[in-house]
Amino acid sequence: MKPMTWPIPALLAWSTSWLCFKALLWAGAPEGVALLVATLWGGVLTVWASTTMRRALVALGFPLSVMASSASLSVSPWAWLGLLALVLVIYPRSAWRDAPLFPTPRKALRDVSRHIQLPAGAHIVDAGSGLGDGLIALRGAFAQAQLHGIEMSWLLRVLSALRCPYARVRQGDIWLADWGRFDMVYLFQRPESMPRAVAKAQSQLRPGAWLVSLEFEARELQPQAVVYGEDGRPVWLYQLPFQRR
Repeated sequence: MKPMTWPIPALLAWSTSWLCFKALLWAGAPEGVALLVATLWGGVLTVWASTTMRRALVALGFPLSVMASSASLSVSPWAWLGLLALVLVIYPRSAWRDAPLFPTPRKALRDVSRHIQLPAGAHIVDAGSGLGDGLIALRGAFAQAQLHGIEMSWLLRVLSALRCPYARVRQGDIWLADWGRFDMVYLFQRPESMPRAVAKAQSQLRPGAWLVSLEFEARELQPQAVVYGEDGRPVWLYQLPFQRR
């Protein structure tokens, strides 16, 4: 079965597992049986998720919500709808194809400046700046640069602007924004979105500009360098014009 756009698999699995659980209880099934069947149903729906992490979230969402809704915690199952509404505010549907909210470690980019020499005042953008962790890491590596952030979520945009007053953070779609004015574009995306990022960078960035990706490589390109942060994750550095493998 073809994976569905995230987080639709999780929302469908959690909601239908709850419906299954309640329907079995209404029909007179023992609570333990209803819980087991509904949990197994969530496990079946993991085929709709595209990664191991997402499959785990799909499978565990219902039993964890049951635990949180137990009498000892006094949390209503309907409270999960409030959580869903909060998720939609933080992570709007138009951004579902992009990376989830994973922060850049503070020292992940500290060695990038050893390989990329930018003049003072160079323009660097964090495409998908989230809560601003990438901007903080970029400032640690390029203290003299002018930093920019583009973030789809208006709430995250406000929070990152508050955390990073030295950067210009605006709300917008990274795929619709013009990258042409930047000397370096930093990404912490997903493997699936890297070909799109490469195509956009190639069409908009000028020769000499850089595309920098934390953790996920552009498999079709030969990197100028690869550096590693404290946690061992790679940072892939590509300069225009790109070198194809």
